[in-house]
Amino acid sequence: MRRKILFITGSMNQTSQMHQISQHLDGYDCWFSQVYPNSAFLDVILKYTPLVNGTPMTDSYRIKTENYLREHGLQIDYKGRKNEYDLVVYCSDMVVDSRFRNTKTIWVQEGMVDKRTLLTDTVKALGIPPYFTADTSLNGCTNICDIYCTASEGYKNYFAKHGTDARKLIVTGIPNYDNDRQFLNNDFPHHNYVMVATTDMRETYRIENRAAFIKKAVEIADGRQLLFKLHPNEKIKRAEAEIRKYAPSGTLIYHSGNTSQMIANCCELITQYSTVVYTGIALGKKVHSYFDIDELKKLAPIQNGGMSAKNIAQVCSAYIEYAGEKEDFLAGFRFHPEPVHYPKVQYA
Repeated sequence: MRRKILFITGSMNQTSQMHQISQHLDGYDCWFSQVYPNSAFLDVILKYTPLVNGTPMTDSYRIKTENYLREHGLQIDYKGRKNEYDLVVYCSDMVVDSRFRNTKTIWVQEGMVDKRTLLTDTVKALGIPPYFTADTSLNGCTNICDIYCTASEGYKNYFAKHGTDARKLIVTGIPNYDNDRQFLNNDFPHHNYVMVATTDMRETYRIENRAAFIKKAVEIADGRQLLFKLHPNEKIKRAEAEIRKYAPSGTLIYHSGNTSQMIANCCELITQYSTVVYTGIALGKKVHSYFDIDELKKLAPIQNGGMSAKNIAQVCSAYIEYAGEKEDFLAGFRFHPEPVHYPKVQYA
C-alpha cells in the first residue's frame, strides 16, 4: 500500500500551494482537509460566535476550497478521519490536531505573517493557544511541527528568533511567490498606474482607518492613475463605496483577477499587510507597506524559477521514507535545491 499524506489547506493561496506540492508526490496517496478546530473550545467559538469569521476555518472558506479540490480531482478527508496518515503537511501550525502529534509533520510557509503586537508576546509568554492572537503573528513560531519549510534565509532567521528550533528550519522557497518574473508577460490591459492592494483587516476584527489609507494613496499617486485591487475576503460594496468617495474619478477597482499580473504592470505598489508586496519587491517596483521596507527586502521569498513545490516535495518524500527517530532525520538530511540564477534586481 502507498504511504498516505494529508495536506491541511486554508485560503485559496494555501490550498493551491498544497496542490502544487502534491503534484510532485505521485508515488504517494495524497488527501486534503481544510483547517479545522483542534479543540472543543475552538469548535464552540466557531459555531456560536463571530470571533473567527473571516478565517479559513469557516464554512465559506471550506466550500471554496473543497470546490477547488473537486475541480482538480483531489481526494478530500475533512478532519483527516478516513485514513491513518504517514505524514501531515500543514499551512499553519497555530491549529494542530493532537491526534497527529505523534505523526510526522511538516509546516509550509504561505507568505507574510502578521506584525507582532503586545498581544502576540502575551499569548506566547503565557503559553495559551496561538490563535488567541486573532491573527497570524505566531504562524511558524510554535515549534510544534517536525520540519519547517521557509520562504527565505530572512524568514528562517525570523522564525528561529521567535521560537522555532533553528535545526528544524529549511529554506525551500514557497510556491506562488518564487517565480515572479513570469508575470511580466501578461495581457492585463492597463499599465503605468499606481496600484493599491488592500487587506481584510476589518473582516478579521482589526482596526483600520480605510478613509485615511485611501487619502494617503491618492497623495502618493500625485495625479497618476490609481488602481485598487481588493482583498478577496473584503466586503466589496463597502470597499468600493469608500474608494469612490475618497479617490479621484476614473480610479480603477478590481475585486478579482490576477493580482501578480496587475503588480507587474504597475509603476508603484501600495500595500498594508499583504504578502503581494513581495511580488513588487521581486519585480523591482517601488513599494509601500505598513512593515519596514528594508526588513521586507531581507525577508522576501527566494526566486528559484518555480522550483519551491518540487523542493518541498523532496523534503516530504525523504522524511516519509525515513525509518529512524524523527529527531534524527534533520541531523542527517541535506537539502539540495536546484539552483536558479537571475540578474540582481535593482530596487526602486
